[in-house]
Amino acid sequence: MDPTKIHLDEKEMPTSWYNVQPDLPTPLAPPLHPGTGQPLGPDDLAPLFPMEMIMQEVSQERYIDIPEEVQSIYHLWRPTPLIRAHRLEKALDTPAKIYYKYEGVSPAGSHKLNTAVAQAYYNKQEGVRRIATETGAGQWGSALALGCQYFGIELKVYMVRVSYGQKPYRRILMETWGANVVASPSEDTNAGRTVLAQEPGHPGSLGMAISEAVEDAATHDDTKYSLGSVLNHVLLHQTVVGQEAKKQLEKVDAYPDIIVGCIGGGSNFAGTFLPFIPDKLKGNKVRIICAEPEACPSLTKGLYAYDFGDAVGMAPLLKMFTLGHTFVPPLIHAGGLRYHGMAPIICHLYDQKLVEAAAVHQTATFESAVLFARTEGIVPAPEPSHAIRVAINEANKCKQSGEAKTILLALSGHGHFDMAAYDEYLSGRLTDHAYSKEKVDEALAQLPKVGS
Repeated sequence: MDPTKIHLDEKEMPTSWYNVQPDLPTPLAPPLHPGTGQPLGPDDLAPLFPMEMIMQEVSQERYIDIPEEVQSIYHLWRPTPLIRAHRLEKALDTPAKIYYKYEGVSPAGSHKLNTAVAQAYYNKQEGVRRIATETGAGQWGSALALGCQYFGIELKVYMVRVSYGQKPYRRILMETWGANVVASPSEDTNAGRTVLAQEPGHPGSLGMAISEAVEDAATHDDTKYSLGSVLNHVLLHQTVVGQEAKKQLEKVDAYPDIIVGCIGGGSNFAGTFLPFIPDKLKGNKVRIICAEPEACPSLTKGLYAYDFGDAVGMAPLLKMFTLGHTFVPPLIHAGGLRYHGMAPIICHLYDQKLVEAAAVHQTATFESAVLFARTEGIVPAPEPSHAIRVAINEANKCKQSGEAKTILLALSGHGHFDMAAYDEYLSGRLTDHAYSKEKVDEALAQLPKVGS
């Protein structure tokens, strides 16, 4: 039997992040100022982000060194294991070889810590005392709470209200690591108060929570804003995942035919597949499949246009596949995927037909998650379970064709704080939420009239 776990030594961990921007066939569309509609400059972003991260956002350097202090903290859990899913393959009776890169071994339980530590480091270097952020399912808030704890920075987290109720242990984990957590929309910002005045029990969305966190940072001189996905520098920090995966596959003389991961804002999957993009541009036929929820299908049913990154129009305008910044996604359990837009880098690659997308419902997603848990032993978070569903679909196609394709799965985190969602599935109470074309069309009608 081929090895089950493929490890790298600590000295084999990447010492640089890979930046895809200089390798893109055409450059990304620039972010625009939310007020003027003109391209943003570094000074426009300085109230929100440390200057080093602003420079990373637009950098054309192919590799950016990881600071030694960040590397030292990474060594607490990195390199993460690449695992051959022998038992899942046997259960599916497929000739496909399935490998999963498991980020759930980090102290925070997901990939998010890769950028949380880096962002906290750069804020500390600039003398920032306090950070404001948003979180959906709580993975990002948890990771940044720990990152801020490492560097002695105060953290305020605006947690999407529906997840705040569904995942109380995520809130407690954030508070254990020193964060101040409130349900969003909240009474702490003008953006939150406005929403609550219109709808007191509003379930919230990532777009709304982003609006609150951006307002918090913009109205406090000692505070910066931090985002856990979407932006270029966040995807950059996650590329340690894909660089490690390439080295690990080389150890067993393997290369993926298919790479699958989930997308909400896009950072976890981009971190896995971006290091493979240069190979694809040189003619390698690897398929890269983005898995998203049918209830919030940004790539498969969104419009490629400039839109606000938040719900009320305070964040920069980004060219992305969007369902409209005012769209409030249905209350699926994959809170981290309830975002109206998508990372501009992923959108650009999708528009260039270098990556694919597939949308799946949450009942099928949890069916696959339970099969994965019962074969591989790991209970996956709802978000990467969408990718597990798509990976299983591809493995079943291999069974029909007899092809022994190699599938690389991005398993971004565990689901130990998602037992309520599993309980709903196992008890038969979990339902699917249909894509609401009417509500999306209503939201798309409110897109800002800028760009092309």
